[in-house]
Amino acid sequence: MEGTMIDRKLTVAPLCAALLVGCAGTASDRYPSLAVRDVERAEGTFQPVPGRKLDVPEVETDLTGDLDTRLAALVGQVRSSHADFFGAVPDAERMVVAAVGSSIGSDSWAAAQVALADLDSARSNSAVALGDLDILYAAARVQAQDAEAIEAARNAVIALVAEEDAVLERLRAQIR
Repeated sequence: MEGTMIDRKLTVAPLCAALLVGCAGTASDRYPSLAVRDVERAEGTFQPVPGRKLDVPEVETDLTGDLDTRLAALVGQVRSSHADFFGAVPDAERMVVAAVGSSIGSDSWAAAQVALADLDSARSNSAVALGDLDILYAAARVQAQDAEAIEAARNAVIALVAEEDAVLERLRAQIR
């Protein structure tokens, strides 16, 4: 019986191999080749037009006045909103402390969320001014102008916004 089993395996193996070869031959006839076609070959190179410079458009901003006046206005706006933010922090802290341990949707939780939203609103005023400073900075860099004064104003505003972010993060962590 063992001899007939071996004979059957030897008979089936060539038959399977023939079927696989036959399938491979017909599949290539039905599908396109994956070889690169002549149309897909890239030829030539791009050369810059001689004597032509790259024109960099000037970026428009809504701010008026000379640069120092605009920077002072934006930093002043952020300092004002920063003061508003920290003026609202004690009420928000009181609401958050009252909400610690309360269930989501409770009155104390909702009051804390409103207080945090007020802080977010005060922070967004700083973020808008930071966005304007970013526009000025990008415009100066693109136009290859001196951006040191803008960068200094941006860094000052970024530091104030980071303080606000730290307060918001601390308060949110208390009522999670």
